[in-house]
Amino acid sequence: MMPQNTSYQGKLSLLYIRSALLFGSVLAITIVLAIIVLAIAPFPGKLRYKIAKFWANCTLFLGKSICGLNYQVSGLENIPTDQEAIVLCKHQSAWETIFLTSILPTSSILLKKSLLWIPFWGWAMATLKPIAIDRSSPKEALTQLLKQGAKRLQEGYWIVIYPEGTRTAPGEQRKFSASGSLLALRTGHPVLPVAHNAGEFWPRYSFLKYPGTIQVKIGQIIPVEGRKSKDINAEAEAWINKAMLEIEATK
Repeated sequence: MMPQNTSYQGKLSLLYIRSALLFGSVLAITIVLAIIVLAIAPFPGKLRYKIAKFWANCTLFLGKSICGLNYQVSGLENIPTDQEAIVLCKHQSAWETIFLTSILPTSSILLKKSLLWIPFWGWAMATLKPIAIDRSSPKEALTQLLKQGAKRLQEGYWIVIYPEGTRTAPGEQRKFSASGSLLALRTGHPVLPVAHNAGEFWPRYSFLKYPGTIQVKIGQIIPVEGRKSKDINAEAEAWINKAMLEIEATK
């Protein structure tokens, strides 16, 4: 029994070491790039978004190099190139925000206003035109999303929304908010559903990052013309839940 216990302790120690290296590396890059983003904040925003995408790509690369964290994507061809869309994505960890920043065109993320107070990362994020809401006032938050979301779409931004509202553990489901589908209906922009199992490798509320391959599924765009908000939302929710079952079945 002793050799098995020693082997387990060794693997756990290595996991902590790799996770610490990833944390330190990403923190260093975040601080440096955030300072650059803040320094150029008064100037036009295209460069800021290029830096944000560079940061996301670096973080994904470091996750693979240090922690053995890979990802596999199906459905990249479903991302439209001729129009902006509203992304409704499963929310299990911080990883998917990084991933979506990497693969999507310039986007605006719906997030909690309090996140903008996080040193460096939050300060830099504030310059990237997020839709920062106060969750304690749902009615006001919806009004803000519809107003700012429509404006961002007109400016050429994609909108990223996590319809479950908060991060969920693997296997957990929360009822989808209809705010994203309502924005889609009011603006005429399609919905792009995204499912993944990042929470199994980059868990919420956990320091440890586990080696493995995150599975990402990107669905076909969901048109909104002539439809009701609840039907659009129900279709996106059904697709994501089905895709999550398919991902689970491949393990």
